[in-house]
Amino acid sequence: MTILDKVSAVSRSMVQNIVDKEPVNYIEAGVLYAMAAGGRHHVAVLSVFHNHAQDPRLKELIKDGLDNLTENTIKTCDNLLHAGDARVPTVEYPTHPLENRMDIPGAAHLSDMEIASMLVNMHTASTIALVAAINQSYQLEMAIQLREQLNISLDWGYRLLQLMLHRGWLPELAKVEH
Repeated sequence: MTILDKVSAVSRSMVQNIVDKEPVNYIEAGVLYAMAAGGRHHVAVLSVFHNHAQDPRLKELIKDGLDNLTENTIKTCDNLLHAGDARVPTVEYPTHPLENRMDIPGAAHLSDMEIASMLVNMHTASTIALVAAINQSYQLEMAIQLREQLNISLDWGYRLLQLMLHRGWLPELAKVEH
């Protein structure tokens, strides 16, 4: 983001804060609520994936996804809901401490390729939710904050796909030749 972009964003935000103080509408609140509640579930699932992962780069990527993507998105959605006079999800899932090494029996252990594939599916659903939330947003400040989360998400997803490509975890799909 350039300095001019930052100045423009701050200017828009100041004008909106003075002129446009509307609560979130039902559609905005519903999408934000679903993203915050789903994010809380993702925290629990990602911590389990982290504990199953064997590859150090995959573990690092999952931890980054927890800290800089999922937790950030939850906080953003909660803040937007709170600022818009809407309820914040109260659902909480059990926390699973992140372990460097766990003794999980082989038959019960997820492979790194399985974890990466599930991460791609979770990431795809989350990205679609972010795009839908931006599309449903009538408030400029909300759209800007969600777009920032989308940028972080797309960067994270790219790094995941690069790791999968380098590790040979991408499935080979048959070509359609008709």
